[in-house]
Amino acid sequence: MTITQLQYVLAVAEHKNFTLAAEKCFVTQPTLSMQIQKIEEELNILIFDRSKKPIQLTDIGQKIVNQAKNIVNEADRIKDIVEQQKGFIGGEFRLGIIPTIMPTLLPMFLSNFIKKYPKVKLLIEELNTDEIIVKLKNGHLDAAIAATPLEDEKIKEIVLYFEPFVAYIPEHHASFQKEEIEVADLNLNEILLLQDGHCFRDGILNLCKNGSDIDQTNFQIQSGSFETLIKLADEGLGTTLLPYLHTLDLKESDKLKLRNFKEPKPAREVSLIYPKSELKMQIIDALRSTIAGVVKGAIVFQNVQIISPLQKK
Repeated sequence: MTITQLQYVLAVAEHKNFTLAAEKCFVTQPTLSMQIQKIEEELNILIFDRSKKPIQLTDIGQKIVNQAKNIVNEADRIKDIVEQQKGFIGGEFRLGIIPTIMPTLLPMFLSNFIKKYPKVKLLIEELNTDEIIVKLKNGHLDAAIAATPLEDEKIKEIVLYFEPFVAYIPEHHASFQKEEIEVADLNLNEILLLQDGHCFRDGILNLCKNGSDIDQTNFQIQSGSFETLIKLADEGLGTTLLPYLHTLDLKESDKLKLRNFKEPKPAREVSLIYPKSELKMQIIDALRSTIAGVVKGAIVFQNVQIISPLQKK
């Protein structure tokens, strides 16, 4: 059997369709089917149950797919070892970034990175955390930037920075008169939240659960952007919490409505995450050093309390 044949098996296992798998592998469907059949004949087993729709793995097929992932990863590692030995930092690199980090962090480091590493072709995709984890495990992303810790044994994390939560409190609200606030000052039933799927939303829920009981049936307004939440707050519909970097670009009149938390400030941990296979580490290290260089001047908070981004069961 060959590495290419194993890649075809992995493609069918992922897409559960021979035609779609062939398209993803840039071969014809008969070619892909023939190569997979050759492996099945060589091993004298069936990897796929073709009688089911969509196509399913057989029991032995699942074991073969698990091993095939390891073999293909190790084959990729050989190329990686050679490039590292040559000191080459280049090639295609697929990076995922969660939506609440993308608009603030990306403009801070992208230009510097491109200038310093012109041979790297960055393919950047905005994805939520669940999508990132799936794509990292399936080999469709090389790394990602997300809120951590994720508590996933198949993913490694390099902490980039800690980003405090900042309250946005309009003038009519009772807490507007306070210079700093505490978690106890928050009423979750009046906090405007991002919609489901955003880990920043889950972080806020985790933060507020530490301070008081909540009634989630009262969540009526949920948006996909911080800009919308700010406008709704200004209309008297509640308050909201923002990540610190997002507050740097607010209008001066809006900055007057920001309130920091007392220390230790609740914060999210932002990390560069990647599969345990540790491929393309030279580019991952280059990303880490570039980002560290630009954020160290923007985020100088030390006494923080890390809030989990994971939705509590």
